[in-house]
Amino acid sequence: MVGKTWESTRKGVRDLEKHVRKGTVVYTVADVATNLAPYEDGQLYMEHTFDRRSPVTGKWMTGHLTAQSLLAQSGTVYENPPARMRGVAAPTPQVASPLGDDYEGVLDEAELRGLEKHVAQGSDPRSRRKLGTWRV
Repeated sequence: MVGKTWESTRKGVRDLEKHVRKGTVVYTVADVATNLAPYEDGQLYMEHTFDRRSPVTGKWMTGHLTAQSLLAQSGTVYENPPARMRGVAAPTPQVASPLGDDYEGVLDEAELRGLEKHVAQGSDPRSRRKLGTWRV
């Protein structure tokens, strides 16, 4: 990753506040709980744009965070987006998709047996309850 980084120290806060101007974009890295989102990447980066000043202190803010609070909350701030890392707002990579109209697949004997078994183990329409019988 090429570019400046700022750590959550007094010197880091001072340097980041000097670097920030209107429209400055910085990046932070967020850890993702993969036990709750198993198909998500372990880390994603977030973009922060400093676009307004605090009405109380006059310091530049991104959303509701000043440079100092952004460093305190995220730990490290990067000048450029991390390489080979997906952004939070970017779409997830598509691993499977519908097959096109031009796809011609041949089912072999094992796949046909599996499909027949799946159909046989499905619900039998003759043994289903009549509609509305669950109501009291």
